[in-house]
Amino acid sequence: MSKHPGRRMTIMARYSTNFGINHAALAYAMTTLGSGMINHIFSFYYVKLFLNKYKISEGAFHQSQVVYMVWNSVNDPLFGYLQDNSRMSCCSHRRLSILYGAPLYSLAFLLAWFPWRSYAPDDWLCGLHLTVALCAFDGLLTFVLLAQCALFAEISSHHENRLRLIKYNQVASLLGSSSILFCGMVSENMENFKHFQMFTVLIAVLSCACMIYTGVHSESRFDKLSDSSGHGEQAAAAQTGCSLSMLKTMTWQILSNRDFQLFVLMNFFQVFMVAFFNNFTMIFTERLIPQDALSSLAKSVMYGAGFILPQLLVLCSHSLLLKLGYYKIILFTFVLEAGMAAVMFVLGPQHYYFMAFFLTASTAIIQAAFSLFGLPLADIIDTDLQKYKRSSPLSSMVFGTNALFTKPAQSLAPMIVLKILNQFGYEQLKDAGQDSSPSALESLHSVMFYLVCLVPMCVATLQVLAWRPFSIRNSHTVEMKYIDS
Repeated sequence: MSKHPGRRMTIMARYSTNFGINHAALAYAMTTLGSGMINHIFSFYYVKLFLNKYKISEGAFHQSQVVYMVWNSVNDPLFGYLQDNSRMSCCSHRRLSILYGAPLYSLAFLLAWFPWRSYAPDDWLCGLHLTVALCAFDGLLTFVLLAQCALFAEISSHHENRLRLIKYNQVASLLGSSSILFCGMVSENMENFKHFQMFTVLIAVLSCACMIYTGVHSESRFDKLSDSSGHGEQAAAAQTGCSLSMLKTMTWQILSNRDFQLFVLMNFFQVFMVAFFNNFTMIFTERLIPQDALSSLAKSVMYGAGFILPQLLVLCSHSLLLKLGYYKIILFTFVLEAGMAAVMFVLGPQHYYFMAFFLTASTAIIQAAFSLFGLPLADIIDTDLQKYKRSSPLSSMVFGTNALFTKPAQSLAPMIVLKILNQFGYEQLKDAGQDSSPSALESLHSVMFYLVCLVPMCVATLQVLAWRPFSIRNSHTVEMKYIDS
């Protein structure tokens, strides 16, 4: 029996529906809609923009990625600890973190698309521009989305309610991912840069409005508890000056969880693959598929489909998630990805239409599986809450600690792939056009084809090995792990 029946009724009332709309889930999903619109555009276009339009040097690109990799790793546990332990309401209350962070997040998105001057090839300022754009965007992304991730675990502990959140989330993500399709059509796949810039400004405004809606209307079931108790044991530690000691203790408790270790290893490879396809699908498509095989409009539809199909896949798998659970479905996606890559490798690069299908399907499957990763992390948070009898969960810390180890993959993927491509002349050949040496082009296209096939095949195999020992497999069969209180 709940010790707080009034609050329990309030929480469950948040899950009641008016006209078929679940308002708690809708408020949560609006941040996904807003962030999805800008995140997809940023990750899909920034590499090509700085390499092909701004003409950044390979050295400056790598330096920016190294700085980004360090900042990307550090800011997640830093903001996670801040949000779980701070006495400032703008940090400790999830909705207020989203409310105040949203405008800055949308502004940071715009930094990349407006050059600081007319860049000459290998301009040092271009490298600084990329570093600032990456770090500012990721810092605000982390602050806002960590709060949203914490909301996922804290709105309800019921598996069915969490699946409802995912369902709304995927609809919002579906709408948000369409920004890639419309951006490609409006800007002719970034060929019309002025139109591209105007579109990004419009998207930034819409994104900010969506996330502010979450900041105004969303609520964690621990908000009132934290107000009345000083934010539990974490705030008490901060008030007594033991925050550093408590930070070490809580971090070690998270890191010593074997399921957390297995999840982080698997997730590192998933983040790598998401970055791999997001950053290079456009480049691979333009090089490996002749222009007469796919029109510009067809390519825009292909790029958009790679970001729209994942949400449709997750929505269609709702009943399977209830019946089978996320563990088996995630494992199946790894096997499927490895199998498709093996078929593509056997068929060879001359099958252009299957190549287009493979690139689109791989992007969709990897993104769809990645969309489910909140479920195992939420179960890990639940387990930690019960095991250590905490008054409130370490939601942001768990998500932040996970990101500490997985976020570097976002930088490693473009660094490693670009290094390999430049070894085969990509930097010289990308603008050479008709004057390119046929043998040099053939060599470059061959290595691109091997990357497209072998990277997914090998990484998916490693993910199967990492994911199989994960032990929290049956949370979907437990009606109520503990009372929402």
